[in-house]
Amino acid sequence: MSIAYIYHPDCLEHEMGEGHPEQPARINAIEDRMRMAHIFDFVRHHEAPLAEKKYLTRVHDAKYVDKVLSFASLPDGEHNYLDPDTIITNKTPKAALRAAGAAVLATDLVLGHKHQHKVAFCNVRPPGHHAERGGAMGFCFFNNVAVAAAHAVHDYGLRRVAIIDFDVHHGNGTEDIFRSEPRILFCSSFQHPFYPFSGGDVISDHIINVPLPAGTGGDKFREAVIMHWIPALTKFAPEMIFISAGFDAHAEDEMSNFMLRETDYAWVTKELLVIADKFSDGRVVSMLEGGYDLSSLARSVTAHLKVLMRMD
Repeated sequence: MSIAYIYHPDCLEHEMGEGHPEQPARINAIEDRMRMAHIFDFVRHHEAPLAEKKYLTRVHDAKYVDKVLSFASLPDGEHNYLDPDTIITNKTPKAALRAAGAAVLATDLVLGHKHQHKVAFCNVRPPGHHAERGGAMGFCFFNNVAVAAAHAVHDYGLRRVAIIDFDVHHGNGTEDIFRSEPRILFCSSFQHPFYPFSGGDVISDHIINVPLPAGTGGDKFREAVIMHWIPALTKFAPEMIFISAGFDAHAEDEMSNFMLRETDYAWVTKELLVIADKFSDGRVVSMLEGGYDLSSLARSVTAHLKVLMRMD
């Protein structure tokens, strides 16, 4: 199955310093592995546009958006900290606009009047799911998946949109943005207690948080998905599925204490496709989030893509 693959070289220009785990090499490692797996030439390549401000201010405060964009005027070589982990340079605003623009384009390609694709994957950075309505956090500036979901609701009139977040860290930003939006079902699994130390006590019909302890492996992760996500998704009957696709729960990723493998990412992707086929006409947009061990990240994304392409 042909899927949209969205990327832009501006995403490589955002640098947070030598040794920082959220590095440009993440994108290159994914593309290299896709070539090795002989799938790079079988996706439909699209360049991410710069997101228009109107899409950002649906999910972020306008003053915060202006603040991020203002750093484009920083002199070369200078940087600022928006939080202890999140460093911004003059290259960051354009990269962040490309990442959010990829989210908009992916939604258009899947939902637009030409219906060019059923599925899209955005290999972009910086990631987004920690960015809250009014602030940056955890390597994230604009909440890309939130931008996409809001676009689907506001511009395409969807009434039931699901966001699935299997990053090892809680998607606190996505939850913050959609806390009072029942048209968005947010399902998140994450290590707990762990950064950002949130999500463990939320009670809501449309926020399905699944905190899991350190050491969680594939069996317990799959059990949690079957027990919590699948019933909620089936009841909600989403018209569209967005994935915050973080791969830092892999056993080889030192950013966490989970023990997932590529087969677990392939499995959860298949489960989400079953839901998409049943309720959403197969429509899925996946946005890259975390994943910092380059080898396991690249292998896991490739496994994820093969399922989205209906190859596995």
